[in-house]
Amino acid sequence: MNKSSSPLLFLGKADDPDCARALEFCQNHFSHLTFCLGKWGDPLPEEIRKWEGDYIISYLSRWVVPADLLNRARIAAINFHPASPEYPGIGCNNFALYENAKEYGVTCHHMASKVDTGRIIAVKRFPIFPEDDVDALLKRTYENQIALFFEIANLLAEGKELPTSTETWTRPPFSRKQFNELFIITPDMSEDEVNRRIRAISYGPWQPYMEVNGHRFEYKPGK
Repeated sequence: MNKSSSPLLFLGKADDPDCARALEFCQNHFSHLTFCLGKWGDPLPEEIRKWEGDYIISYLSRWVVPADLLNRARIAAINFHPASPEYPGIGCNNFALYENAKEYGVTCHHMASKVDTGRIIAVKRFPIFPEDDVDALLKRTYENQIALFFEIANLLAEGKELPTSTETWTRPPFSRKQFNELFIITPDMSEDEVNRRIRAISYGPWQPYMEVNGHRFEYKPGK
């Protein structure tokens, strides 16, 4: 196997099987590879901040890559976002379910100093079904995300130019505040609004809660 001589920095999520597959591809196809895997809250190591090379690939990375590091990528710094351009920022799959979207997707884009605002390289779309919950949508999202990764990373390994999509981000990135508010159910909400929030948020230990006069209570349907 011929390896690309381009120096590459791979940033990803620790203990994630798809991220491990993506990293393995890079290890097999780039002879000069630096990588760093982490979890939420982990600091970006100082030696990584000093990296210089041709490409940065961010795949489910837990870091917002600082602008000075992005500028050290001589050819491209790209990210694989687990949502279509209609859903930049945090909680993207949750907002798609909340809005009863019929379609979703994954996006590869150039990284900019502001998260999920860089020029779009490629988008892969797929349907959202009425019976989908967070778990089902995430599984299909990650399947499509790793497929898009292999398509784009193979172009980098072969030294080919990245494509340019005609698609653009359609709104500012969702914030942590907006995401946290999606968990809240209040007594004055309609049944439809409550059901949309339950569908959008319920995932393992993450569940909506009732808020009354500034106090939080466990939400119990029918109560």
